[in-house]
Amino acid sequence: AGGDDYLPKPFAPEEMVVRLEALLRRRRTPQNPSVLRCADLEMDLLQQVVCRNGQMVNLSPTEFSLLEFLLRNSNQVVSRTMLFEAVWGYYFDPGTKLIDVHIARLRKKIDTADVPPLVHTVRGVGYVLGRSG
Repeated sequence: AGGDDYLPKPFAPEEMVVRLEALLRRRRTPQNPSVLRCADLEMDLLQQVVCRNGQMVNLSPTEFSLLEFLLRNSNQVVSRTMLFEAVWGYYFDPGTKLIDVHIARLRKKIDTADVPPLVHTVRGVGYVLGRSG
């Protein structure tokens, strides 16, 4: 029936309140899905596989991490600073073109001519993964 906790009688009301709060916190914890999707793009985190329009896409480890972050935040604009901190683990240097190079490589691999583009630039802000419009 879904029960995962038991409180034997007699019990203190304070203990029941603490257990209920813990159960509510657990319910609010977001699930960490093993498959991320956006339109016809699919990433299997367990098998480290990416498919677009049913075709396997080969990505480098950095491109995979970059795409994973974009998928976890799909249809939301992510700044270059957010990408730098999430993928490379350090603060963004505004003079570097590292993100531009990796986004360009990622676009070549997942935004091919036969499918609508999913990676979009938001000028002066960052990038968004999702259908335009």
